[in-house]
Amino acid sequence: MEGHGGSGRLISARAKMFLSYVAAGALALGAGCAAPPGVDPSRPAGPAGASDRASDRGSERASDGTDWPASTVTPGTTPTPTATPRGGSIPAPRFEPHAPEPITLAFAGDIHFQNQLRSRLANPGTALAPLRPELSAADLTVANLETAVTTRGAPEAKRYRFRAPSSAFAAVAAAGIDVVTMANNHAVDYGPVGLRDTLAAAAHAPVAVVGIGSDADQAFAPHVARIRGTTVAVIGADAVPDPTTRHFAADDDSAGIAVAIRPARLLAAVRAARRTADLVVVYLHWGQERVGCPTSDQRELARQLAGAGADIVVGSHAHIQLGAGTLDDTFVAYGLGNFVWYSRNSRRESTTGVLTLTVQGRSVREARWTPGRVGADGLPRFTAGDQAERLRREFADLTGCTGLGRIGTPPV
Repeated sequence: MEGHGGSGRLISARAKMFLSYVAAGALALGAGCAAPPGVDPSRPAGPAGASDRASDRGSERASDGTDWPASTVTPGTTPTPTATPRGGSIPAPRFEPHAPEPITLAFAGDIHFQNQLRSRLANPGTALAPLRPELSAADLTVANLETAVTTRGAPEAKRYRFRAPSSAFAAVAAAGIDVVTMANNHAVDYGPVGLRDTLAAAAHAPVAVVGIGSDADQAFAPHVARIRGTTVAVIGADAVPDPTTRHFAADDDSAGIAVAIRPARLLAAVRAARRTADLVVVYLHWGQERVGCPTSDQRELARQLAGAGADIVVGSHAHIQLGAGTLDDTFVAYGLGNFVWYSRNSRRESTTGVLTLTVQGRSVREARWTPGRVGADGLPRFTAGDQAERLRREFADLTGCTGLGRIGTPPV
């Protein structure tokens, strides 16, 4: 019986060894199998139909229940899984996140269709045609549309009042602009009637419109775009104390623009976007006209937005350029100046450009400034050669009074 018991223990040990080989072989086979075609092994399994897909303009509901304007979805590329190397040992499975593909975002300053620019809207498809090669080159282009979109309404009691017909939306879309913010001091230049017309036109516009809405929820809602697997949220807001922000701030039950003089609601919108978007962009109307360094209010708001989770903060309003650079992990461009504009009051005001950022994940890898000058017809002409290099250096030098870090040499 003693010999029988020893034999039993020997058989048991051999059986355990055999089972361990079987388990190890199964692990190697499982690690070496390729995923089915079209399935990204770096993503967790989800419900059918949850992959990237194009959607009609309307609304998308985020996972936290927020209604977002629909995005244009570009199918992403699927990495090819690699098999486990064959050999004497079997490495432990490694789960590494898939590095996102770099994308480009372009930003331009103030646009309107006043005075000599108005006649261009007779043919919206070609109104801004000379600008299309530069504006359409990026994956997503954002600008500030500084006008009421209406032909009606009573003018507000202010010195400068801008308006344009609804074809203005078609003109900026045809130029290659994907998103416009209307959170600015001219969006409601023609009172409540003009505001209603603007909202009605925006609802059917061929370009995404942010920073204005039938209530505060809509005004602060981001436009969300999915670009090769990266989800980008763009929010617009106005932080300039003036009659528009005093009288036409959107709230819980009235239409208007997104006002961030007291930034609590804007910061909440950024935090909400941060929970579901890969990249959060805020385009602000802020600063002091014709002052070339950011104010203390701008600096403080930039810090608060960075703390809330904004990855990119850009803005306009001053009619001139202000510096750009990094605030810890957030890229900030304090002022982009005029872009399509009816007046050229000085060299500084007629100097313009397009800021293009190359972004991977949440990090800005490269910043490029394409400079130009606004002509007598109100359209910018992009420069080249020595003149372009000089204007780039001038723009880069503006970072000196911002307290921001620099990217590259020159930084833009």
